[in-house]
Order: sequence, then C-alpha cells, then structure tokens
Amino acid sequence: METVTKFFKEENDFLYQKGEVKGIVKGIVKGREEGREEGREEKGLEVVTNLIINLGLPDEEVAVIAGVPVSFVKGVREVLKK
Repeated sequence: METVTKFFKEENDFLYQKGEVKGIVKGIVKGREEGREEGREEKGLEVVTNLIINLGLPDEEVAVIAGVPVSFVKGVREVLKK
C-alpha cells in the first residue's frame, strides 16, 4: 500500500496555504503595532526632552503633560545630565 505522503503534499493543501497566509498577515500586523509603539516612545522622549530643556519643568509636571510615568521622566533627565 502506498503512503499518503506520496499523494498528498502539505504545501499544495488549501488549508495549509490559508494558515500560512494568516501567519504572514499576523506577522505584518504585529510588526506595524511594534512600529507604532516604537514611534510613540520616540515621540514621548522628544516631548519630555523639550519640556525639560526648554521649560525646566519639574518631573511630575513633565510626566502629566507628556502622559508618561514620572520614572520615565527621571530616566530622561539622568541621561540629559551626562
């Protein structure tokens, strides 16, 4: 008796291909989400830096205005001191 694999190729199966396409689409969506998150972080860093340098605001005020945690502002301030 012949084996099933001789007649059936996974790569040619519709459901296999559909799953592969879903995986690719999920990867693209995840990549875009990560890119957006990275962009938000960069923008937050830029806003915090500008508020610290140009306005000299305290950490708590900078955090409220920029919508970031105070710990993030403190970290940026430490980097700017160096």
